[in-house]
Amino acid sequence: MEDNRRFSADATASPHGARCAARPQGASFCHGSRVEITFALSLVTLVIWIVLVFGRHGFWRVRLPEPCPAPPSWPAVVAIIPARNEADVLADTLASVLEQDYAGPFEVILVDDHSTDGTAAHAHQIAQGSPRAARLRVVAAKPLPMGWTGKVWAQAEGLAAAALMAPEPRYVWLTDADIWHPAGALTELVSRAQSEGRVLTSLMVRLRCVSWAERALIPAFVFFFAKLYPFAAVNDDQQKVAAAAGGCMLAARTSLAQIGGMAAIQDALIDDCALAQALKRVGPIRLDLASRSASRRRYDTWGSIWNMIARTAFTQLRYSSVLLSGTVLGLVLTYALPPFLSLTGGLRAWPALCAWVLMTCAYLPILRYYGRNPLWAPLLPLVALFYLGATLESARRYWTGQGGHWKGRAQAPRRP
Repeated sequence: MEDNRRFSADATASPHGARCAARPQGASFCHGSRVEITFALSLVTLVIWIVLVFGRHGFWRVRLPEPCPAPPSWPAVVAIIPARNEADVLADTLASVLEQDYAGPFEVILVDDHSTDGTAAHAHQIAQGSPRAARLRVVAAKPLPMGWTGKVWAQAEGLAAAALMAPEPRYVWLTDADIWHPAGALTELVSRAQSEGRVLTSLMVRLRCVSWAERALIPAFVFFFAKLYPFAAVNDDQQKVAAAAGGCMLAARTSLAQIGGMAAIQDALIDDCALAQALKRVGPIRLDLASRSASRRRYDTWGSIWNMIARTAFTQLRYSSVLLSGTVLGLVLTYALPPFLSLTGGLRAWPALCAWVLMTCAYLPILRYYGRNPLWAPLLPLVALFYLGATLESARRYWTGQGGHWKGRAQAPRRP
């Protein structure tokens, strides 16, 4: 009894104890408990970033591909460019494909995917001003069949046209209408595919990074992609991870035939990764960052990047509420908590500060690749919250029956 009175007296005499004693049982944790929770959460964030930095195949490193030896002979290649309302970018991009300095047989098929802006006519005008005009063939895509996505159908139409060529191409270069390539791009792709025996060789081209929105958000897009699909794991034959970048993919034609052509991924919205997964089952693939090939697609506003993410983010999660919940929790733990705890948790939150430092250091290489100021690196948590918001918006659009749209065509399905 005396001990109990002494404890009560001590509790009342201490400000901390008074607060704890005054609160009803179960109302909330006292200060000491909050400190321990802060430390535990901080430790969790640090463990997450230690695993990511040291155990995720070095996803954060920027390693440009090394030159490969030239093959003894140069095989025939056909480039297939699906184009839907791309007249505003073709002057630069189509000319760069036509004027490749490739030493072997090379043809270019531009598939006009029901454009309304004169894309086909503009392509012919560009070719007339090029010394390589004979390489170009413009094909009008047939009406989009049920169950196909637009881009994949246009690529299938290009493959059908390529099958009539003589000599029949050994490689198919799938590139987008908004991608500019240096003159030696195809030579390097074929050399790498031949010397390493790859059935798919892909480059993630440099995305445009000019506007304020692009400067703030685009480097993180590549960072998050590489974290999800570490390039080293993609390039490892023993790993199941498969991914590609649709702006530049060189595929062996026989391997495409082996998987059933583009029909194998006819309904894929994230078509590049779907093609990579299919092709990795039949042979080795490779994905690298491009040293010079670059996208001319403009994302001048925050809203345009928001919509770009929201079009397919929930598709990436297979329209699963469970995966969405896990993504939200993962992004909060990984990106939001380290700075929040560092700024509010006091000295006991030192693991969170270490996690924030690791995050910042991991982000620096991709910022250097894009020529951005390193002071952007500590702001990655804010960028991650933007991407999280766009992902939730993607789910909302699906649940409310809006689906996703691209150039006037429904891209992502609506909720059944």
